[in-house]
Amino acid sequence: MTFTESNTVEQMILDAASGLVGTPRQTAQQKLPLYKKDSVGSSLRWTLASPTEVPRQPGEVMVESWVRDALVKLNPEIATQPDRADEVIYNLRAILLAVQADGLVRANENFMAWLRGEKTMPFGRNGEHVPVRLVDSVESGNNRLTVTNQWTYQAGAVEKRFDVVFLVNGLPLVIGEAKTPTRSAVTWFDGAFQVNQIYERDVPAMFVPNVFSFATEGKAFRYGSIRMPIEMWGPWRDEDNPDEGEMRHVQAAVKSMLRPEVVLDILANFTVFATDSKHRRIKIICRYQQFETANRMVERVVAGYPKKGLIWHFQGSGKSLLMVFAA
Repeated sequence: MTFTESNTVEQMILDAASGLVGTPRQTAQQKLPLYKKDSVGSSLRWTLASPTEVPRQPGEVMVESWVRDALVKLNPEIATQPDRADEVIYNLRAILLAVQADGLVRANENFMAWLRGEKTMPFGRNGEHVPVRLVDSVESGNNRLTVTNQWTYQAGAVEKRFDVVFLVNGLPLVIGEAKTPTRSAVTWFDGAFQVNQIYERDVPAMFVPNVFSFATEGKAFRYGSIRMPIEMWGPWRDEDNPDEGEMRHVQAAVKSMLRPEVVLDILANFTVFATDSKHRRIKIICRYQQFETANRMVERVVAGYPKKGLIWHFQGSGKSLLMVFAA
């Protein structure tokens, strides 16, 4: 048997994600009294689907039939008149088409507003504007959670194939690139370069709904947001998996970061857009320590105890962003 990236690293990612069992600890958002606790948070997993089982054409970013189903399910005003879902999908298509003129970050920011439920449509009584939900970021089990591989996307004469794609309600929120573990000259950096310097530039529409992307060669796991310089792509670690260098470490990172509730928490609470010193729009997502720390802070506030704590920081570790995420 010949070992390749598809039957080793890529398959490991698919197996780890589709066989994933959530940990008992919930995110801070799920513990807030304002929200209903995720009733299936202890057993959430991605459903593995082959490319032929995903009802889309190569030129489509979204699985529109799944998006339509979610709109009807999550929005009572659309459920009473299902054709309203087509109006929402029309708006989403417009953002995808505008990426060439607006740039990827702006288009992604506009799409994120829809994903976060910040956009409204006049579907209420007497034409009143009401929020539209594409995903349920509070009760993750209300969503269609799908992971697939070898996803082909074609834009004009350009065709690209993505190793692993995670979809929530038919929207590709996470893209992963798996490289071969058998060539020492190939690392996660090669996969990140492929995503950052080739895919994002050649087929930007595919990344308009993107929350984050990741790359691995089976030894190290790194993730980053759109247009983030590759040297800023970071690892994902937790108390149970502080090391890297072996396939089991990457598998643990996949099981930790790619839990559906974590992906949706990063979407809802750990993503910000800002303008850098060169007046360019940039997208920022959390590092693993910011995710962990912000959620623990909120847990203590909600519980009312302990009422104090200490967080050790060094210069450039993201103190200000941690405060934003916690807030």
